[in-house]
Amino acid sequence: MGAFESILKKNEYLRGIVTNLPEGPGCYQYLNKEGTIIYVGKAKNLKRRVSSYFNKEQTGKTRILVSQIADIRYVVVETDADALLLENNLIKKYKPRYNVLLKDDKTYPSICISNEEFPKVFKTRNIIPKAGQYFGPYSHVGMMHETLRFIRENYRIRTCNLRLTSKGVEEGKFKTCLEYHINRCSAPCVGKQTKEDYLAQIKEIREILRGNSRGLTDSLLKEMKRCAENLQFEEAELIKKRYIALQALRQKSQVVSDTIHNVDVFNIDADEGSAYISYLHVTNGVINQAFTFEYKKRINEDLSDLLSLGIGEMRSRYKSESKEIIVPLDLDIELDNVTFTIPKQGDKKKLLELAAMNVKQYKLDKLKQAEKLNPEQKQTRILKEIQQHLKLERIPLHIECFDNSNISGSDAVAACIVFRNGKPAKNEYRKYNIKTVVGPDDYASMKEVVRRRYTRLVEENQELPDLIITDGGKGQMEVVREVIEDELKLKIPIAGLAKDNKHRTNELLYGFPAMKIGLKQDSSLFRLLVKIQDEVHRFAITFHRDKRSKHQTASALDKIPGIGPKTKEALLKKFKSVKRIKEAGFQDISKVIGEKKAKLIVENLK
Repeated sequence: MGAFESILKKNEYLRGIVTNLPEGPGCYQYLNKEGTIIYVGKAKNLKRRVSSYFNKEQTGKTRILVSQIADIRYVVVETDADALLLENNLIKKYKPRYNVLLKDDKTYPSICISNEEFPKVFKTRNIIPKAGQYFGPYSHVGMMHETLRFIRENYRIRTCNLRLTSKGVEEGKFKTCLEYHINRCSAPCVGKQTKEDYLAQIKEIREILRGNSRGLTDSLLKEMKRCAENLQFEEAELIKKRYIALQALRQKSQVVSDTIHNVDVFNIDADEGSAYISYLHVTNGVINQAFTFEYKKRINEDLSDLLSLGIGEMRSRYKSESKEIIVPLDLDIELDNVTFTIPKQGDKKKLLELAAMNVKQYKLDKLKQAEKLNPEQKQTRILKEIQQHLKLERIPLHIECFDNSNISGSDAVAACIVFRNGKPAKNEYRKYNIKTVVGPDDYASMKEVVRRRYTRLVEENQELPDLIITDGGKGQMEVVREVIEDELKLKIPIAGLAKDNKHRTNELLYGFPAMKIGLKQDSSLFRLLVKIQDEVHRFAITFHRDKRSKHQTASALDKIPGIGPKTKEALLKKFKSVKRIKEAGFQDISKVIGEKKAKLIVENLK
């Protein structure tokens, strides 16, 4: 059978499967010719969703995926929630090639209350369901340590590894340790704290870890007042300390009104290769779970599908049963007894913005980490920002910048510097003596230099820059445009860097008529542009000073009859300047060039 007939037979086989797919919720799996699962998806309507892959023109990686499908399997479920959960489980199990990949799958620590007669409270990364009740995981490890510190300071819970039982306490099998003597444990091991009192403290800790601290503070306040009324002042003072500490802990973690209870919050952002999702769980206005993670995109998934997958992943991981989920966009999923909210204002909107801020910070941290490992990546990102701001057709990997320098028109020079991949290419810098302009005319000088530069590049068939930057405002940009576009008929984008009245770079100009491009002055992009401007200014000024110095030297020594280049060089090597030659005595000069020439020097200079 030929290749064409084989493709026809495969298509006919797949068409038969798609035609008979049910129109209810479920999960579908695409397999390649080796029988390997290469993609898993969910759908409210299996037939409609799977048909869409074959009935419309696909692009990019999706087209490649479709070309490799040799078989289709599916599982029918009762609800969207079941489909979401099943999809997550299948992706984790088979890790299909074309599904998004959860990159940040590291284990974060949790707080455990152990299943013992006298429970312990400790942090752990190993989840053993039978061993205790777990709270977390905590992606913000500092907040977890703050919570544990609060528990240790206000509830003197045991930290020992004794197999503590009531029977053992009654039989006197245990003795007090250092923790008791430094007042960090109430010693239930020897009966100094009753089991009932110990478990009452564990109950309070459990409520704190659940985020139900408001109800606990209310009950502590009532208990404190009751003890005071019964003249139990020592007990009242201990409860008061716990009450104040708990209030302080709540204020640290309170983000919105405590009327918002048992709510999940999700936000998402994406770039070309990844999607970033932030998850917050809020109880009584307090965030008690938070996690931001990255999905590595495989095909052209939209934000709705990616966020749906993230919701399934996080609710499964954190065992969330929230009845309300706050999201930034409409989703094509329905979960039993769950309301999806897209807030426009108020406290819920603040939570959504907080989740968005977490996403941005996560992206920034990943970017900084990547750029630290690969500095070239940072330069590429900055150049892409220039491309986006100026709407250029391609990344400006090759940038050239011009500047003039003269004093009242004398010794007029210009400079051209070249940046490649965001770094100076000093071997390509060029200096220009102004030849056709008389007097201090910066615009005419700029025209001459730009004309000479790009006429030569065109004649020698050399590479033209992706962007020209002028060290000046709209006027400089216009004269460059007249040469580039009107005279030479070239298409090279032109930008200008303007300075304020304190001679500090303060704006980037682009377009004709020139428009100001808003840039943050503390950004990497702005710093690169300032570096380019400072570099061209330094190069032009240095060239101008060298020329002026040579000109001054030449005018003083070159006019003396009988003094040639070698004599002049010997004098300048010894005395460094014409001024010092004038100040030197006849004997000092004659030691360098002889008495006859020294007499000429002294007669002409002095």
